[in-house]
Amino acid sequence: MAELTAPGWHRGTAPDGTGFIRAGSGAPVLLIHGVGMNAAVWGPQIELMKDRWDVIAIDMLGHGRSPLPPEDASLADYAGQAIRLLDHLGLGAVSIVGHSMGALVGQEIALDAPERVRSIVSLNAVFRRPAALAQAVRERAAELNGAKNPSGTDATIARWFGNPVPDSLAEAARTTRAALQSVNREGYARTYRLFAHADAAHGDRLSGLAVPALFMTGSQDRNSSPAMSAAMARLAPRGRCVVLEGERHMMAIASPDAVTRRIVDFLESNDSTSTSGRPAMNTAFDAGEFRRALGSFLTGVTIVTAIGPEGEPRGFTANSFTSVSLDPPLVLVCIAKKALGYPVFSTSKCFAINVLSEEQRAASGVFASKSQDKFSAVEWRFGPTGSPLLGGSVATFDCDMEQLVDAGDHSILIGRVREFSHNSSQPLGYCRGAYVSPGLSQEALAAAPPDMEVGAILEDEGRVLFFETVDGFFELPAGRGLGTSGDTRSLNGRLAAQAIEAHLGFLFAVWDDAASPSRTHVYYRGTVDTPHSSNGQVQLVDIDRIAGLNIADAAVRSMLARYVRECREDAFGVYVGNEVEGEVRPLAKPAPMNTSNPGEQI
Repeated sequence: MAELTAPGWHRGTAPDGTGFIRAGSGAPVLLIHGVGMNAAVWGPQIELMKDRWDVIAIDMLGHGRSPLPPEDASLADYAGQAIRLLDHLGLGAVSIVGHSMGALVGQEIALDAPERVRSIVSLNAVFRRPAALAQAVRERAAELNGAKNPSGTDATIARWFGNPVPDSLAEAARTTRAALQSVNREGYARTYRLFAHADAAHGDRLSGLAVPALFMTGSQDRNSSPAMSAAMARLAPRGRCVVLEGERHMMAIASPDAVTRRIVDFLESNDSTSTSGRPAMNTAFDAGEFRRALGSFLTGVTIVTAIGPEGEPRGFTANSFTSVSLDPPLVLVCIAKKALGYPVFSTSKCFAINVLSEEQRAASGVFASKSQDKFSAVEWRFGPTGSPLLGGSVATFDCDMEQLVDAGDHSILIGRVREFSHNSSQPLGYCRGAYVSPGLSQEALAAAPPDMEVGAILEDEGRVLFFETVDGFFELPAGRGLGTSGDTRSLNGRLAAQAIEAHLGFLFAVWDDAASPSRTHVYYRGTVDTPHSSNGQVQLVDIDRIAGLNIADAAVRSMLARYVRECREDAFGVYVGNEVEGEVRPLAKPAPMNTSNPGEQI
């Protein structure tokens, strides 16, 4: 008999003893929890989905109200339990959402009984664990004897949430601890022993997974890593990988809204009417920001990255990058068919393009070489698609493969941008077979006349750094020449005195002093790390507030008015003249986009 456990929820038991929760109406979705949990941990997902789906959460064998699994259980035993429940409920094909061990069970059902599965979501799934991780998991499994182990529970919570548990995750950790403490210890032990050895169970079978499949994990989940999800998505014909930034293993409990939103988007876009060869998910973001991110590339250099078939990071250097479309957001890059990485990139479902900064010149050389361990030379992290994103890049574009186009001795990888980022760092250029620096030449400034004023408009997330004087006036950082940190009259010396770390970028204005024509003022745009100085004279002012500042120097005031205007228009130039008159020369003339030349691979 069904038992009412929450408004709209029904707790039931199938003839074989399987416990389950059912709520809502619509297309059926089966939720399968992980080791140590039970059907009730899906509570947030049930509440968020029940108005549009018939949601069924199962108690896995040995968990909740369900009977124990066999002593030497297999994935087929757990898959069979789920199929019997569907038969009992009179359900044919369902969508499956499985977490961790539940993801393996869901995959087992989809591979052995494809007619029963419409689509599948694998949350925090394991796949071909690295040797050290596999050994650690199997050692934990060997220690289980069915007895209660409080220290083991503490270690699990620390592994899943951190030690100490952050305040933001405290409630999720309490929910998880309660489930672990209530689980049947023998059921837990038998299931965990299977889980410890099942990470490679589907390695040779995922290529036969016929249904749309979403593999989603957290960037901080070391045991069910982004590399694992990316590798599974690569093998599954209709697979897709999503990595949620900052999330860990229990993200379905810790961040239920974000996780469920991704699940819902996937289920809605891959219903029975979908004819796409791969799962579709909506991508929506600001077109203006996307345009500005593309503008970070100045005849530059990129490193293109992806995950290989064994979960290994792969990458190559290229300058054949260009934008293709704003709506939909498309970019392209070219790869030579003779390149060592061609078999990986030409068959990958996703890739990332990293636009390099001047500080990444060495990385460009490494990734252009035949080095076997390129990624040891750079800092990187997994992006939302599972592709590697390089730290320090001017811009990154994380893409799904939209189309592979044959083009002579190259292939064109056209990517649909899923997410992107950009900043105001100095891009690395490449021209006529050599690297170029399109921005500041500090060597040239160091050799400039000692009375030249060198100043900077230093930006930090929509704010500009000023020094406030005792008289209430605001000044930009400036000094006699660029100088060194020990020269207190120079720009670098004034910044060092306030412990300010700045990075100078593009030239913004040059003018001669009207009263003393031999004296020149040079101002650059740049960036600044948020200053830690306790000196109240250092102020970060929102760009929209600059017009109201008390600035004594009329020439600087005029320059800043232009700066504010060009920030809003996102079209910068260089002022050349004197403090009375001159002209703004654009950094580049608009030209029609030409994507016919695949460019040069370096």
